[in-house]
Amino acid sequence: MTLHPILAALKKHKAGVTLITLQIALTLAIVCNAVFIIGQRVDRVNRPTGLDEQNLFLIQQAYVGAPSGDDAESVQKLDAMQRSDLETLRGLPDVESVAAISSLPLLQSSWTGGVGLKPDQQHSTEHAAYYFGDDQMLKTLGLQLVAGRNFTASDITNRGFRGVGQPAMIIVTKALGDKLFPKGDALGKTVYLDGQAIPSTIIGIVKRMQIPASGSWGNSFAWNSVLQPIRLNSSYTRTAVRAKPGRLDAAMREAREALFKANPMRVLEDQPNIGVGIMPFSEIRARAYRADIGMAVLMGVICLILLCVTAAGIVGLTSFWVGQRRKQIGIRRALGATRNDILRYFQTENLMIAGVGVLLGAILAVGLNLWMMKQFAMDRMSLLYVLVGVVALLMLGQSAVFAPARRASRVSPVEATRSV
Repeated sequence: MTLHPILAALKKHKAGVTLITLQIALTLAIVCNAVFIIGQRVDRVNRPTGLDEQNLFLIQQAYVGAPSGDDAESVQKLDAMQRSDLETLRGLPDVESVAAISSLPLLQSSWTGGVGLKPDQQHSTEHAAYYFGDDQMLKTLGLQLVAGRNFTASDITNRGFRGVGQPAMIIVTKALGDKLFPKGDALGKTVYLDGQAIPSTIIGIVKRMQIPASGSWGNSFAWNSVLQPIRLNSSYTRTAVRAKPGRLDAAMREAREALFKANPMRVLEDQPNIGVGIMPFSEIRARAYRADIGMAVLMGVICLILLCVTAAGIVGLTSFWVGQRRKQIGIRRALGATRNDILRYFQTENLMIAGVGVLLGAILAVGLNLWMMKQFAMDRMSLLYVLVGVVALLMLGQSAVFAPARRASRVSPVEATRSV
């Protein structure tokens, strides 16, 4: 089959060819970037937190009538109330372990700061999230210690929520330790938090612990976490609780009843809008990634609509051309063209149109990604997305044109004898 008849026919339908070419180009550009965004969202949702999430739940509560000052007496009274609650929870039959905690991965509430290698360092070496808690943090959260040791009860100090001071010892994630000390010898090294001159010694390294933030702004330090042996005291507390296997719901009910029985002067009823209540970690994860999942679904729907519209456009345009060319097709059949010849003709014609469209679309896809990188700080899209998109659009075009091309191949040679 020569291309000259195809090109001659396309020149007579410039408007239709131009429109379908642009439609294919725009579809490719948008779909490639949308699929790339979906991939990023899926990767983010599937990131491991480093916790043993099963049977883990969080208690957030506020004391009523508790001291609100930062003086030593108020702080110690708040600490006594918090320790009393911890002991109450540890005594429940369906509870395995309990830890005072300042936040959890994906909770969207965090303390962050800089970690430096020198005292009074103006620009920190790495940015990190801080977790404050007691010696039961690692056990309760299910963190995996890969080097060094855990905090002991004697290492734990307490201070007011607005108190200041740097801990003598810390535990860091392996990701942060390797960034600070690329040789892999972070254990036992001294670092300085928040540009201060007070040294903190790394006594332990955990395999992984994600920061509380799940948004894109935290991607650059998603695994940089510092655990500090400090129990924060205020009228608002957070407590991580690990239930015994299979006893999560029972432990959550027991915890609520036991805490109110020990001290009814507290706000503990589920009110997510003000950050109080009892919730399993699975709910924390679901809330953290609700927007990402919604974005992925929206992008998926947009891709599906665009592909369907493009396929419909190809079918409609080809069907229109078949209707216009019935006499010419009949003449070709009368001159000896087979059904397969007619079928290949329309498929080749579509392939040429789609080829130009995907070429323009590939350029637009890369350009759109570069623009979004500049405007929204997105990552660079791999060219693999574009290549897969090109193949997919070409296959879509061939599939869409098959039905009208097959109808064209069934045109009888007698059509050539009919008058216009």
